[in-house]
Amino acid sequence: MILILDSKIGEQSPEYKQLLGHLATLPGIQSRVHVERGSEQTLTEIYLIGNTKALDLDDMQNLPGVERAVRVSEEYRILGRHKDDQRPTHFEYNGVRFGQDTLNVFAGLCAVDNREHVEIMMKAVHDCGQVCTRMGAYKPRTSPYAFQGHGKLCLPYVFELAGKYGIKVIAMEITHESHLNEIREALHQAGNPTGVMLQIGTRNTQNFELLKIVGRQTEMPILLKRGFGITLDESLNAAEYLASEGNRNVVFGLRGMKTNMGDPHRNFVDFSHVPVVKRLTRMPVCIDPSHSVGSRAAAPDGILDMMHVTAQGVIAGANMVLVDFHPAPPKALVDGPQAMLLKELPYFLDDVQIAREAYLKRVAHRKGQG
Repeated sequence: MILILDSKIGEQSPEYKQLLGHLATLPGIQSRVHVERGSEQTLTEIYLIGNTKALDLDDMQNLPGVERAVRVSEEYRILGRHKDDQRPTHFEYNGVRFGQDTLNVFAGLCAVDNREHVEIMMKAVHDCGQVCTRMGAYKPRTSPYAFQGHGKLCLPYVFELAGKYGIKVIAMEITHESHLNEIREALHQAGNPTGVMLQIGTRNTQNFELLKIVGRQTEMPILLKRGFGITLDESLNAAEYLASEGNRNVVFGLRGMKTNMGDPHRNFVDFSHVPVVKRLTRMPVCIDPSHSVGSRAAAPDGILDMMHVTAQGVIAGANMVLVDFHPAPPKALVDGPQAMLLKELPYFLDDVQIAREAYLKRVAHRKGQG
């Protein structure tokens, strides 16, 4: 059960102290307080853990300071959608809104190779009116001999250039807890010119200790990619690990399933799960066409497979697109064959907008049917 407190109730208020005192007397019930401070108001939620079935919903809703009580199911207790649950399906970070009703495109480098390419990429993104990008500093690779990323060495100029071109959020994968401090320190030294969305890659979706550590920090949001060889339920529970440690600002990423059933694509495209994730949880949903398709193959109509599957995900209601571009794909140190060309960026964004408008028309048409 979740108790959502009135926004006027603060931690020092008599009602708050009275409420916590009462909850402490409930047999077999533990309380966990979660506070989310927004730009305009503070939202306080109290999670009741234990045999909550014995608690009367009306009684709990009438406790001091409680605005609403929500009885939750066993699955996805924090991030899930529950009956009569009207909690927000969005969050804001560094001036950018992420929700189940928004769409943000993160076009950028799968892996940072040099300062010149980073600047060219960020300028291109800026010139197209975008404020988000992806920049891979840490790259887990299947082969121990493959390029692993420049790590903390590239962070100073990545953040400096992000500030120069007005980039507000960078999606950046981390693979170890030490990367958190490296990113924090580099941002601080650069004067916090941008923000970072921490990305948990598909190989670490069930690295539970890493999930706990990343979930305990709440200053940066998290993009969790679906595990490439596990069920959707297992991946959604991985997101719940993050939220259960305190960070509920989670975006769920679909990036294709590892199976030869998807051949000749790199992975079996799973973008049909966009509405499923939005139905089961309150998380915004990201699609990753680059790692799903894995090539620049095009259909007879001349449209790249990556653009076709992007449109399929967006027209199904996706809220974020993570896509690889590169100023010189043959020189890319990671996934060059699947990177799109900078001259294709404006066309790609236009195509995404066409699909987004189609989705919004579908929504309006459905509402018109009553």
